[in-house]
Amino acid sequence: MERDYIMRVVCEATLSPEVRIRQAAFECLVSISSTYYEKLAPYIQDIFNITAKAVKEDEEPVALQAIEFWSSICDEEIDILEEYGGDFTGDSDIPCFYFIKQALPALVPMLLETLLKQEEDQDQDEGAWNIAMAGGTCLGLVARTVGDDIVPLVVPFIEENISKPDWRQREGATYAFGSILEGPSPEKLIPLVNVALTFMLSALTKDPSSHVKDTTAWTLGRIFEFLHGSAVDSPIISQANCQQIVTVLLQSMKDTPNVAKKACGALYFLAQGYEEMGPSSPLTPFFQEIVQSLLTVTHRDDADESRLRTAAYETLNEIVRCSTDETTPLVLQLVPVIMMELHNTLEGQKLSSDEREKQSELQGLLCGCLQVIIQKLGSSEPTKYVFIQHADQIMGLFLRVFACRNATVHEEAMLAIGALAYVAGSDFAKYMPEFYRYLEMGLQNFEEYQVCAVTVGVVGDISRALEEKVVPYCDGIMTQLLKNLSSNQLHRSVKPPIFSCFGDIALAVGEYFEKYLMWAMSALQSAAELSTRIAGDDELVEYTNSLRNGILEAYSGIFQGFKNSPKTQLLIPYAPHILQFLDGIYMEKDMDDVVMKTAIGVLGDLADTLGSHAGSMIQQSISSKDFLNECLSSEDLMIKESAEWAKLAISRAISV
Repeated sequence: MERDYIMRVVCEATLSPEVRIRQAAFECLVSISSTYYEKLAPYIQDIFNITAKAVKEDEEPVALQAIEFWSSICDEEIDILEEYGGDFTGDSDIPCFYFIKQALPALVPMLLETLLKQEEDQDQDEGAWNIAMAGGTCLGLVARTVGDDIVPLVVPFIEENISKPDWRQREGATYAFGSILEGPSPEKLIPLVNVALTFMLSALTKDPSSHVKDTTAWTLGRIFEFLHGSAVDSPIISQANCQQIVTVLLQSMKDTPNVAKKACGALYFLAQGYEEMGPSSPLTPFFQEIVQSLLTVTHRDDADESRLRTAAYETLNEIVRCSTDETTPLVLQLVPVIMMELHNTLEGQKLSSDEREKQSELQGLLCGCLQVIIQKLGSSEPTKYVFIQHADQIMGLFLRVFACRNATVHEEAMLAIGALAYVAGSDFAKYMPEFYRYLEMGLQNFEEYQVCAVTVGVVGDISRALEEKVVPYCDGIMTQLLKNLSSNQLHRSVKPPIFSCFGDIALAVGEYFEKYLMWAMSALQSAAELSTRIAGDDELVEYTNSLRNGILEAYSGIFQGFKNSPKTQLLIPYAPHILQFLDGIYMEKDMDDVVMKTAIGVLGDLADTLGSHAGSMIQQSISSKDFLNECLSSEDLMIKESAEWAKLAISRAISV
């Protein structure tokens, strides 16, 4: 009765003569929809009537909240359907009422109507929010909720408006098409896309309205994002139309910043769709032209608008990442070009604080670009050899970037150095004397904890690259890492990677790790106990898993590092605690697949390194046998492989 009363009061308030009260009433409904979805069934018809009236007739702030109600219902149903699939048995906490499916015949026409209410001077960047954008966003969520069922309701609207003289109708039709591309099956959408593609490519260059071009470029990006990689049987892009697509997108990169940015985005997804397609790519013949066009965009006078420069570099990175061996010589030619660009940002001109900020952003983008190029060229021996000739100069540039003291740039430069260390291997040792102080600064950077986290990851990369050559720097690194773990100021998300890093260092330096063993094991033990205490907290499930994975990676690295050394007996006292930790996480039954794979690996490492000393302990452990059997029958191949290896190691340890 009280619930009925509350709902009646809220619904009546949506009819108040005061705009602010009507808006607040709809905000209440939005809140109710996400908090009490399972109680809404008796009221949903009335709510539909009042939201439909508000969307059609009321002022924008009120209409926006009315649309938001349906977006919120979509979010709820998408979550329920993702969690339980279509399978609502007794164990699902919340059944799906399929409100959206039932409301479709009335809801979709209402949303389509909002797409025709654009403003002449609307800002075409993400910052703007108006009724047309809210309607399109909601339409996209409806498509994700009901899949194929939405298509026949939207197609007539597109056909009717796509060629009309009023730009609003052409833009609305294009927006409707772009909005429904995620959700329905490729089989349902590909025939439509095949009909629409040529028309849209023509609109992108010839439509007189900038609004239409902007939305067309965005829609092409969504076609490539959701349908291009998935449609292997009936690909939407053939060798024949690939040239036309590339030509049109490159031409659109010369358009206004907002259109050019969306054209970059479309090209990004076009390249990504070819990533899995094997040794040759239809984009190969256009590689040089695409790269040249993107570099030209980064130098546009208006490249700061609409984040166009950032979009161009992100697209360039993706083009390089997805390129094939055929274009490797061209990627190599890109190295001195990007190095020169970075060099130019470091030359000592006096800048205002606004200019300095833009310059830092550009340095970050260039470091990110170099990272992708280094990873690409370092992945095969012949190019790696050629690339290494640039390594000294590149490292010199990165060290100069660190001297600029800007956090975002540091993060990008650190990541690039991690990639360089991987490619250079033990030769990276020559850069360590100069680089070490920046590494230390990164590890001490508690305020910008993302920089600290990235630096911890790079310590791992460097340890793997240098192996025992990292020993001279270990005292400083381990002291700082242990200090970080005991600090209350450091963001908790950095602590799991620190434990993984212990594993990388131990694996690199082997028995030399003995001098840190007691401290590291003590920190690991405390963290293992903490992970058990927070295990029941739903808010912290993800963190608990990442913490446990870090701890287990540390144990794994330490055991593998000490293997075959006379000092393995130093590890024996720690084995009972580690087995207890493994028992504990197995009994709780809430570990994710990553933790499961690492945990069964640690059980194997324990047996493999300690041999007969571990054999008897493993036999006495309460759950090792069950855990091993569960992993052996896992459907995840990685877990199964780790378990088979562990089984072998355990049977050797027991039979000794």
